[in-house]
Amino acid sequence: MSDERKSDIDSLRAELDRIDRELVERAAERQRIVSEIGRLKKSSGRALRDFRRERQVLDGVRARALDVGLDPDLAETLLTALIEASLTRQEAERVSASGRGGGRTALVIGGLGRMGDWMVRLLAEQGWRVVVVDPAVDAESGTAVRELERAPGDFELIVLAAPIQASAVLLRELTDARCAATVIDIASVKGPLVDELKRAREAGLRVASIHPMFGPDTRLLAGRHVLFMDCGNAEALHLARELFADTMAECIEVPLESHDELMAWVLGLSHAVNLVFADAVARSGHAPDALADIASTTFGRQLAIARDVTHENPALYFEIQKLNPDQPAVLAHLRNAVDALIEAVERGDADSFSERMLRAGGWVEGHQQARRRRTHPSTDDPGHDPQENHDR
Repeated sequence: MSDERKSDIDSLRAELDRIDRELVERAAERQRIVSEIGRLKKSSGRALRDFRRERQVLDGVRARALDVGLDPDLAETLLTALIEASLTRQEAERVSASGRGGGRTALVIGGLGRMGDWMVRLLAEQGWRVVVVDPAVDAESGTAVRELERAPGDFELIVLAAPIQASAVLLRELTDARCAATVIDIASVKGPLVDELKRAREAGLRVASIHPMFGPDTRLLAGRHVLFMDCGNAEALHLARELFADTMAECIEVPLESHDELMAWVLGLSHAVNLVFADAVARSGHAPDALADIASTTFGRQLAIARDVTHENPALYFEIQKLNPDQPAVLAHLRNAVDALIEAVERGDADSFSERMLRAGGWVEGHQQARRRRTHPSTDDPGHDPQENHDR
């Protein structure tokens, strides 16, 4: 390469560096304005998210991109990332400003687990004084102990973020001790806890049950669901809902007795499908890099979800499969569907294959339309609802 050409490239790279710095600075300026808008929205009682405004912004950006010769999809991707960052910042600031904890003390049992840690952070942002109880605590202190009996002081709230069966045992112990705190569990399967929740209610404990339907890496709760189960104590249910009142999470009440049957489909089935997919590929005899250069778009998308699933806690995922009393029926449906697919292919039955594919596609499309109606109630935009974190 000639010295002249190298000088031209260096000059252009310097120009790119300048533009990149300006982009970062402008993004920071945008975030500062976003914070001010968030404060004004809070003072006027307005919702944080405005789908119609978002669509107007994105449509304007796409039009401007066409004017200046930029790919509109690229422009929308950039602005979508900035909008999500803005919502995340506004939500975090609103949660922090709420001060709902008011210096009260909360105990998170299992607080070093991934979802336990998520709950610790949520409570701390709200102004709760949080004490963690977890056998994995290295050095005990005033805010972290290994055993419940060693937790200092009195607590107004106890969150059970331990494994499912351990949470049932802890709930029994708290009932026997006539615990005065409000007790909330976050278990992904409620079956093992149902009797203990009823027993606690009958003993006069303030108990409620919730299920955050997202993974521990989730930052923005817009479009995410939190399920609430009324265990017979209105005060406890109110406190549980208050924990998410300043977020953009969709709070859904579900009867306690219906929870596990629903979760068998939306959690157990999706986990099982992705585990089977990943296991089949791992057993294929192909080295991981052998398929890397030839992977299809569908394979890549499926592998991305399977990666999330297979990097989760195996003990928790086994509990979700094993402890849900409705899971065997769902796994039987999965087995039947796989058998029917294999049978159609082996018999060369294209009609049966097509019928199943079209029927499944119709159901999936109906589900997508229902989600769009719920997540974009004020706009006709079809939207796009990727999951940055798989559900627990």
